[in-house]
This record gives sequence, structure tokens and C-alpha cells, in this order.
Amino acid sequence: MSTSYVPGVTFPAPGSFPRPAGPRGANGPALLLAAVFWGLAVLCFEEGARREIGGLLWLGGVLTLLGVLTPMALKMANQWERAVVLRLGRLHSVRGPGLFLILPVMDDVAAWLDQRIQTTEFNAEQALSKDTVPVDVDAVVFWQIHDAERAALEITDYRSAIARVSQTSLREMVGSSLLSSLLSDRKHGDAQLREEIARKTADWGISVISVEIRDIGVPAGLQDAMSREAQAQREAAARIHLGQAEQLVAQKFVEAAEIYAQSPAALQLRAMNIIYETTKERGATILMPTSMVDAMNPGGVIALAGAASQAQAK
Repeated sequence: MSTSYVPGVTFPAPGSFPRPAGPRGANGPALLLAAVFWGLAVLCFEEGARREIGGLLWLGGVLTLLGVLTPMALKMANQWERAVVLRLGRLHSVRGPGLFLILPVMDDVAAWLDQRIQTTEFNAEQALSKDTVPVDVDAVVFWQIHDAERAALEITDYRSAIARVSQTSLREMVGSSLLSSLLSDRKHGDAQLREEIARKTADWGISVISVEIRDIGVPAGLQDAMSREAQAQREAAARIHLGQAEQLVAQKFVEAAEIYAQSPAALQLRAMNIIYETTKERGATILMPTSMVDAMNPGGVIALAGAASQAQAK
């Protein structure tokens, strides 16, 4: 695959992806068994030379050959590993975990595959959304090999391919989505990406467990415009709430005025209560003459006004 520059897509540098394990050194049990064979071979050679017995010399040669071939034939795979074995260039079997035997020279372990859950980070830089807004999106995909045979035979480098498929799918998802939906509904974007990547990698023996969008970056100018828009919306909502509160207060004042007009004594008690609350808050005592209280009597004023209106009517 080519790693040439593509606008809006950042490909990892060549060699940054770990590749399937190649030939590995001999394992502990194979080395131990080979050492036993070589030790027995040395004893056979010594005894054969000392007693001049040709059979012991032949047996020593056979044991030496077994000691050489044992590390080549006895392999060991860890619990999470699978070994793809080719015999004369054709697929023979998938071995592991544990110890297994292969035929030296004829068999070859083509790949050691890790079947644990793995992660691949990918991003899309300056990808245009459906409403032509450039955004930078970072995401991570969690995947696992479920078919070691396909992962080894169907594709050369499945790790690199997963990263490129993920980046392509991410750009397609961004291009078909509005910026508002990307910011407000990330769960839907995660599910859409997972479905698309899983569909493309199913033939490779790869299972996509989940995809998570970690960050969505928008230009600084657009961030400022969105901030001012949100602030204006909050101010408009605050003004609406304030107007509704003023309307409720005015309605309550109208209802109170009607009650006071029907009961002058209630208005007088309210006026005296206001005077009491004023003196209590200031921590002082005010003495007023009775004449002043009578002059402040709103009930009397209302009664005089009512009598005057009745006299004029007569």
C-alpha cells in the first residue's frame, strides 16, 4: 500500500505497525530436550570409543541429530497465540496454544498471531462535514482476531489495513453528517463507524468490538461563533423568563389591589405591617402621634372618597 500524502488523512509512518511475528528462537522445553539428547550422545561416543562398540557410536550420532532437530521440530505457543503452519508452501494447520510438533525442513510456521483484544488509533484531519465545516476527529478501534487462518492468508498486513480502513470510514462518516449531530450524538457515530469497519474487515478474520470517538476539534473562529450563539440563546431565554416573571407579579398585584379595594381594613393592616417591618429591619423604634396614624389611615380615605362620590351622585 502507498503511504503518500492524502489531504485530511494522517497515515502512520512505515514500520510503526507491529507485524505478525516471524521465526522465533527455540523455546525452553525444546532446548532442555536437545541438551538431554546431546548429553546422551556424548556418553555414547565416550563409551563406544572406550569399548570400541560401533553400535554406540551410531546411537550417539542419532542422538546428536535429534538434539539438532528438536529445537526445529518442537514449538510452543502461548495461551493467546496461534501458529499458522505451512507444509511445502501449503496451509497445513493452525496450532496452539501449548507445545506442538512440526516436520523440520518440510513445515514452516508462517505467522504467530495474537488473539487478544488490541487497539488502533486513527484520525481524520481537516475532514469536511456535510455542512462544509472542517473538523479534526480522533478515534480508537478495539478489535480481535477470530479466524487466525484468514488473518494470515487473506491479507499481508492486517494491522496497517485496519488503520487505513478505519480512517477511510471515519472520513466517510464525517462527510455524511452535520457538525451539530457529530457533537451532540457521538454514540450514534461510534455505532455507525463500528458497523462500517466490521463489514470491511470481516473477510480478514477480524472482529471489531467497539469504536470510540475521543475528540472532535473545530476551527477557533467557529468555536468563537458557536460560543457567542450559545450565549445569545441563553440571554434570550433569560429575558423571556424575566418577562414571564414580571407578568405573574403584575397579575398578583392586580388581584391584591382588588382585595384591598373590597376590604379597606386589610389595606390599613398592610400599611401598618410595612411600618413594622421597616423598623424591625433597621433595628430602631419609631413613635408616631395618633393624628399621624389617622392621617395615614387609608381605610378612612377610601371611605371619604366613597361618601363624596355618593353625594355627587345624589
